[in-house]
Amino acid sequence: MTNPAPKTPEALFEFFDNLGISHKTTSHEPVFTVAESQSLRDLIPGGHTKNLFVKDKKDQYFVLTVEENAVVDLKTVHKAIGAASKVSFGKPEKMLEYLGVVPGSVTVFGAINDTGNVVTFVLDEALMENELINGHPLSNDATTTLTSKDVLRFLEATGHTPLVLKVSE
Repeated sequence: MTNPAPKTPEALFEFFDNLGISHKTTSHEPVFTVAESQSLRDLIPGGHTKNLFVKDKKDQYFVLTVEENAVVDLKTVHKAIGAASKVSFGKPEKMLEYLGVVPGSVTVFGAINDTGNVVTFVLDEALMENELINGHPLSNDATTTLTSKDVLRFLEATGHTPLVLKVSE
């Protein structure tokens, strides 16, 4: 079975609109790392995210969404998230297949493309203390801001029950 073509940022925004989710998107130069995105902090309020696409030995996939400066111990995080083994980074092909994004654009909003519900989305407790949360709208040349409550509503609407856990140190 092949997945449908990945949704576009425009389709994502339409999905938000249909749910009555308020969103604001700021376009910028493509950023591939947290370090590159630091310059946007003054322009965009709220918690900025770092997203890790990982898998365990049983090919269970997870997106760990944490505050941009948070440290995640990949040797022990599997215990917190319920993985079958220590986790490693997922391959770019699987990232594209399941989330519709390429490395540098991993985002919690990729849930809209995970129609087979293969990926478990894990939101760090510390990140969720922010009223506003920022993520890439499926491409790394923009940042979309939602309230933390609406991030949860979005995930539920895509058929994903997010785990809100302490995954950062």
